[in-house]
Amino acid sequence: MPMIRLTVPAGALTEEGRGRVQRDLAAVLLRWEGAPDTAFFRAQAWSYLVELPEGAQRTPEDDAPRFLVEVTVPQGALSERRKAGLVEEVTRTVLSAAGLTPDDALRVWVLVHEQPDGTWGAGGAVIRHADLVALAKGQRTDA
Repeated sequence: MPMIRLTVPAGALTEEGRGRVQRDLAAVLLRWEGAPDTAFFRAQAWSYLVELPEGAQRTPEDDAPRFLVEVTVPQGALSERRKAGLVEEVTRTVLSAAGLTPDDALRVWVLVHEQPDGTWGAGGAVIRHADLVALAKGQRTDA
């Protein structure tokens, strides 16, 4: 049940970046979560792009765009190593989509929200992390 939401000021992404950033971020999330690269898991990795209207994001210092990435995963799905890798790659992906350099990395914040087991439902049923792990094992193409 990985979900990723990128909030940006309108116009902060390049045209090319805007066209690809959602799929790129979803792929990054699935890779770090360790999900198999199957149609089923790709279809469950929801990616949202929220563009704020002009003037809706500022700091007391300047009006340079900032980027907020919120990632929601089942609790226990990401080790500390995987979280660190996810944050690093998500930051690079957003910077690329905005045409920015690594010098601008502090303008990208990544918040990882871990959803407690038993508090997520889909298809009319509660889905547990163990259910997803079992499903992933059954769909692995690399095992």
